[in-house]
Amino acid sequence: MAEAISPITRQVTIENKEIGSLSVDYRLEDVEDCLIYDRHGVSFPFKTLYRDRKSVIIFVRNFLCYSCKEYVEDLSKIPKEALEDAAIRLVVIGQSAHHHIEPFCLLTGYPYEIYVDPERSIYQKFGMKREEKFTDSAQPSPHVKSGIFMGQVKSIWRAMTSPAFDFQGDLHQQGGAIIAGPGSQVLFSHFDMNRLDHMPINWLLQLAGVQQTLDFSDKPTIIHV
Repeated sequence: MAEAISPITRQVTIENKEIGSLSVDYRLEDVEDCLIYDRHGVSFPFKTLYRDRKSVIIFVRNFLCYSCKEYVEDLSKIPKEALEDAAIRLVVIGQSAHHHIEPFCLLTGYPYEIYVDPERSIYQKFGMKREEKFTDSAQPSPHVKSGIFMGQVKSIWRAMTSPAFDFQGDLHQQGGAIIAGPGSQVLFSHFDMNRLDHMPINWLLQLAGVQQTLDFSDKPTIIHV
């Protein structure tokens, strides 16, 4: 019988690529009854995402954010079979109104579950950061291809040309990622310091139990390890 692995309850920092020393200071019980909404505006409790199976849950800044768009575009490249083999659920949560979900999925090609927390209740109770902090030692996200200037221009242009002119969420809110379930256990958490501080997707997948590595440099290539 394989040795039991203790839950990971510390953040991974992008700066040093190591397990950090920041302990998780929240409980899933604090957010389990917060409502999230699907693309049709139907609400249900947050706990339904992880109650019965392990879930990788990624919180994005806003749907107009260029870095979030490019990160979710890479999430869309994950083969369905990789998730099914590891028996995990992949979920993206935004903080806009629900009617922005469908256009964002069409834009990014994202085929998996996506919901919104328009009141930012879960973001706030998890203590996710507002505003941004950049450090000299921070490594650029491997999933963001645009520079900050051109990325911001693209975000503003999308806002100006969208049917409803808004920024689809709080511009100052940062996101993060957790691996949770089944039940109320948090296996891993990472809260973003800035728009480029995403948890590398391969790291998330491997921590969740996916036995494959994806190459996001061009077309997704499966490398068995």
